[in-house]
Amino acid sequence: MPGRLNSATAQPYVLGLFRMVVGLLFACHGAASLFGVLGGAAGGGTIDAGTWPGWYAAVIQLVGGGLVLLGLGTRAAAVISSGSMAYAYFKVHQPGALWPMENGGEASVMFCWAFLLLAFTGSGAFGLDRLLARRTSEPEQSTPERQTPVAA
Repeated sequence: MPGRLNSATAQPYVLGLFRMVVGLLFACHGAASLFGVLGGAAGGGTIDAGTWPGWYAAVIQLVGGGLVLLGLGTRAAAVISSGSMAYAYFKVHQPGALWPMENGGEASVMFCWAFLLLAFTGSGAFGLDRLLARRTSEPEQSTPERQTPVAA
């Protein structure tokens, strides 16, 4: 079993699953804040359009989470998502208390570090990034040249 846990062959698949779970959870936060689904924003309901920083954070959560979930533009989406969670932690949570456990910022910290990891590792398996990269790197299939018959 330890051999399988350290296996380099399993790493892209586990990373791909990690990316999909993190992206899905992040997108759900954005959908809750923007559309009031899944319990809505804090206290229920939605965030008013254009309000700073909540509405912009929710858009980043929905779009960034969706892109990370699909594995499309993973590194860029992860950098922006990580930065938004760092901002959320230091501007919203950290002034209340030093430790995330005390100020309710655990989710912000976990998302920040998870997205930072994805920014460095990429999408892993199951991502559209890999599929598109594979398609563009494949050599084009050329049609075989017609051979002219040779008279003997």
